[in-house]
Amino acid sequence: MAHLDDRDWSLLSSGEQIRQLELDGYLLLPDLLEENCIALLKRETSQLVTTAVDYSEHQRGCPHLEFHGGEITQLIAHPPVVEFLTKLFGGLPVVMSSSYARSEPGHPGISLHTDGQPYGSEIFGYEGSAPVTIRVLYYLDDLTEEVSPFRVVPRSHLSLHADANPYLRYESHPEEVMVTAKAGSAILINHRVFHGNFPNTGEYAREMLAIAYRPAWAGPVAEVSEWAEDQLASLNPEVRQLFGSRNQRQWDFHGGNKPPGMRSDAEGLSPKRWEQQ
Repeated sequence: MAHLDDRDWSLLSSGEQIRQLELDGYLLLPDLLEENCIALLKRETSQLVTTAVDYSEHQRGCPHLEFHGGEITQLIAHPPVVEFLTKLFGGLPVVMSSSYARSEPGHPGISLHTDGQPYGSEIFGYEGSAPVTIRVLYYLDDLTEEVSPFRVVPRSHLSLHADANPYLRYESHPEEVMVTAKAGSAILINHRVFHGNFPNTGEYAREMLAIAYRPAWAGPVAEVSEWAEDQLASLNPEVRQLFGSRNQRQWDFHGGNKPPGMRSDAEGLSPKRWEQQ
């Protein structure tokens, strides 16, 4: 039986939230969406055309919702999450994707897997090759122990062992953790952590909107499709600012051992980042 991580997540300070996400690979942010916002999102998701995954008719999804419009697109710029990611990354995040998933009664559960593969993959394309990505999973229904709760192997993204090859998948793990949450909460994950969800043995479907963000420096290893200019023009400014080039990265292949202008301090490198309130 998986350990149930049902701590009071609202008690974590900003630094503790960063530490939790960086070290354990996952973080729950409770009470992000109010009831009226959830209702509006559900009204929009009810109109989506979904397709089933190859292993179950009861797990359905809809990709490429970045320019859907309405509350689904506006959610990309949800202030509490953007503010947290800006602090985590040291700059505005770059959105890479937005999608919808629904786990219906009878869903058998999602195997433990990672969303990040360093050389790309058929499932995630080259988006998964970005060295750093945080996926934000917004839940529109209560996650209970019966209704497809989140599952994760804490700190698995830190392992250098062959068992942590991000292309592997697992049926289960003796140290996996179960996380429940109220509707309107979000779980943030490092895309290299092994995670999934448990079966839905309950009486209602669990809806989720997933948005992937990365730091501006952390581009994919191969080119991915860019956003179309006419689509970008349809976004309001607060959302548009997050749609930087999907291929941008900040690197210096020819950087020397003693480049000019080196700094002597960097808050983002210090363990003290875990102590901020």
